[in-house]
Amino acid sequence: MTILVGYIPTPLGDAALDRAVAEARARDDDLLVLNTSAADQLVDDRRVYDDQVEALRTRLEATGVRHEIRRTVRSKDVADEILDAAREVDADLIVIGLRRRSPTGKLLFGSTAQRVLLESDGDVLAVKLAE
Repeated sequence: MTILVGYIPTPLGDAALDRAVAEARARDDDLLVLNTSAADQLVDDRRVYDDQVEALRTRLEATGVRHEIRRTVRSKDVADEILDAAREVDADLIVIGLRRRSPTGKLLFGSTAQRVLLESDGDVLAVKLAE
């Protein structure tokens, strides 16, 4: 089976990745690291750029977990990208980072995590940073 982690190069993304690696080890599953960025932005702080891929690959190889790094430039919503990839690989588990948002922020901007939690066909593990 496969565990999919929605990854962004931030402390929250690193926390989700660490947990996904631990889950993959415990279950002897493969790991799909999915990074998706906006097609219409020249600079996107959520994008894993070419120069960051090798460091990420080295980090994952050191864990001994079988893995794939997939970077997409999205033309649709992030939640849709995650859900579509999870269905494609028949993911056993989706791991996502969960950031704290105000009720107004959730109302105005929606929540990728909320959509993934509600619309996933399988299990979802939401990871948040310890404060």
